[in-house]
Amino acid sequence: MIAVGKLPDFEAWAVFAKVAETGAFARAAQDLDLSKATASKAVTRLEARLGTSLFHRTSRRLSLTESGRLALDRAQRLLAEGEAVELETMAQSTVPQGLVRLAAPMSFGLRHVAPHLPDFFRAYPDISIDLDLSDQRLDLVARGFDLGVRIGVLPDSALLSRRLCAVRMVLVAAPSYFASRPRPAEPRDLVWHKALTYAYALTPEVWRFATADGQEQSVTVSGPLQVNNSDALLPMLLAGQGLTLLPEFFVWSEIAEGRLEAVMCDWRAPDIGLHLVTPPGRLRPLRVKVLQDFLAERLSAAPWAKI
Repeated sequence: MIAVGKLPDFEAWAVFAKVAETGAFARAAQDLDLSKATASKAVTRLEARLGTSLFHRTSRRLSLTESGRLALDRAQRLLAEGEAVELETMAQSTVPQGLVRLAAPMSFGLRHVAPHLPDFFRAYPDISIDLDLSDQRLDLVARGFDLGVRIGVLPDSALLSRRLCAVRMVLVAAPSYFASRPRPAEPRDLVWHKALTYAYALTPEVWRFATADGQEQSVTVSGPLQVNNSDALLPMLLAGQGLTLLPEFFVWSEIAEGRLEAVMCDWRAPDIGLHLVTPPGRLRPLRVKVLQDFLAERLSAAPWAKI
């Protein structure tokens, strides 16, 4: 049994195919932008690895041996495939095309990413997107994502982050909720209220607030419902069955329509950040860069976005 290395000598196979095509080491070297000596050494190296000659060499003529003839078809396919993948990849670096895998939180993705996609596809018809919506914080690298939308405080990681804007947290309830109870004036009043909580918040049952002059209060809340997706809070909110603390992007339209109202406005929970994150490495395919720039422009201009 012949021992071989772990990887084939692709460079040498490509040189062999080009020499066989052109019939001369000098012409092959010129086509491959190599020196004649480098081309010759590559074929010699390949022959030594295989333990057989691939060419008959004379001072006037170069011809394939039987082993060379048998190997030529596959070697030519290796060279052609290598040239093709380089051309396709270089084309993608100048014309955005191909698949982008994008991860976003469920409710945010449905409300603020998906509505912009028709405009994106009109501008970039050769790009396709695999959009994964989940409120769980996915491992972008392990799951093979190109781009992610992240909301809140980012943990230390190797991911590259682009901060788009700040988002205000608002305490909201339906007007009907206050038909039988007073509006809270300060955080400690919330212990008497029905809190609806979001399980993936940093501290779901501990809400922190501060005033513009530096007063701070934290309160432990309780209530009938905790969920792992913010959309599930809306029916209870709109039915007047509780109050909750949510990012403004989730409730701004309901506040504008009067279906919900912001309360205790002299006290503010800490703002959260909206980020686009990418795996480590500075080079990005053009298809990823144009999607990243598109989302950054649209999301940072949203009515709930704070500079």
